[in-house]
Amino acid sequence: MKPFLVRAAAIVGDIAALVFDTIKEEESKKILSDSGILEVDAMTGKEFEKFLEIHFKNLGYSVNLTQDSQDYGADLVLYKDGAKTVVQAKRSKNPVGIKAVQEVAGAVRHYNGNKGRVITNNRFTENACKLAKSNDVEL
Repeated sequence: MKPFLVRAAAIVGDIAALVFDTIKEEESKKILSDSGILEVDAMTGKEFEKFLEIHFKNLGYSVNLTQDSQDYGADLVLYKDGAKTVVQAKRSKNPVGIKAVQEVAGAVRHYNGNKGRVITNNRFTENACKLAKSNDVEL
C-alpha cells in the first residue's frame, strides 16, 4: 500500500507542476500581449519575437518561430489565407537600416514565401525604405 501512495503522491505532484507551468505560461503570454511601446522597447530580441508571435496568433495567423541561429534572415513565418509571410523582427534602439531588408528579401526566397516584412519598434532609414520598396518588402 505504501508504494502505491508514494506513486500517487508523485503523480499528483507532477500534475500540480504541469498546471502551475501552464498558468505561468498563460500569464507570460498575457503580459506580452498587453505590452505597450515602453515595455517593447525594454524587451530582448527574443521577447520581441514572442510578442509578435502572440500578436499575429491573435490576428488569426498560424505562426512558426525560426531557430535562433542559421535562420536565413527570418524570425517568424506567418500563414494565413494560403499566403506565407516571412518576417524579420528588429527590436532596436536605433533606426533599422538596409541589412534587415536584405535579410528578409533573401529569406522570402529561401522559405518560398509570398511576401516579406520587417517589423520594428523604431523607424527605418531612408535607404531601408527605398530598398524595401524595390524588393516588395513591407515595413
